[in-house]
Amino acid sequence: MSVFRRERTRGRDDVDATAGAPTHDDDVDVEAQDDAADDGRGPWDVEDRPERGSRIDLGALWIPRRDGMELRMEVDKKSSIVTAAAIHLHGSALQLQVFGAPRTTGIWDEIRAEIAESITKQGGSVDDLPGPFGRELLARLPIRTAEGRTGHRPARFIGHDGPRWFLRGVLSGRAAAEPERARELEDVFADVVVVRGSEPRVPRDLLPLTVPGKAPSEVDRPAAGFDPLRRGPEITEVH
Repeated sequence: MSVFRRERTRGRDDVDATAGAPTHDDDVDVEAQDDAADDGRGPWDVEDRPERGSRIDLGALWIPRRDGMELRMEVDKKSSIVTAAAIHLHGSALQLQVFGAPRTTGIWDEIRAEIAESITKQGGSVDDLPGPFGRELLARLPIRTAEGRTGHRPARFIGHDGPRWFLRGVLSGRAAAEPERARELEDVFADVVVVRGSEPRVPRDLLPLTVPGKAPSEVDRPAAGFDPLRRGPEITEVH
């Protein structure tokens, strides 16, 4: 079931299962956490951070570099459009996607509810909790193990409503279950710069991403129908 569009027909390669149940501390200051997005940290709009510096240019996203990280660009099989960027670091991963959004209202609340509904219908479970970027989802995604059994893997869905754009991140691996392991990827998310551009876009359309050092080709036109619970073929670069 699509949580960004009503139609979805594209196939995806299954991801590897990661055992273990996520943990989360519920004894937190909810108001302080919900206000975290206003504490002076990113993600940033390019108008606020016009200098790219050492960040990696992926078109609509400028990604901060970290020692030892792998950057994997996820590509739609049928269209060859780049649909997401995934940062792998020290046994954890952060998948990033950026979408067009309305000028006056954010879409994270609505999208969060749709993701939760989709995961629940597929046999997973979801908690909507306060986090460092506001509300987030702590999920256990249903998977099929190599032995043919049903299992679950933890994931954290985080989001940020920017000016006419929305940035979504999915933390997986150790960062989804261990708060200490999540911090370095949370810092990456907080240092991302979004380059939306001035052209009109339909809300929820993916903003175009490019592979570093390669021509944009088809990625200049928006892709729709991406499944956030699966990933496509990948192009990997090590930094």
